[in-house]
Amino acid sequence: MVIRYFAWLRDHTGCAHETIKCPQEVTTISQLISYLSETSEGHKAAFAHEGVIKVAINQEFASLEDSISPDDEVAFFPPVTGG
Repeated sequence: MVIRYFAWLRDHTGCAHETIKCPQEVTTISQLISYLSETSEGHKAAFAHEGVIKVAINQEFASLEDSISPDDEVAFFPPVTGG
């Protein structure tokens, strides 16, 4: 699975993207966030405010309850602001 991080999520994790192999029990975005949060202090900080983070699976917006598979690309980014 390819994970992409944008903006302050990238700053906290220290990487723009990474390729990971999730445990079989990780089947939703919410579970993925929990799993990633345990991999480093930077990941823990990145996901500290899970409720504001936006997510896409294979370049389509998704929710925390959506299912994921090992071949997916998952992107995490902060809310879009504008003016």
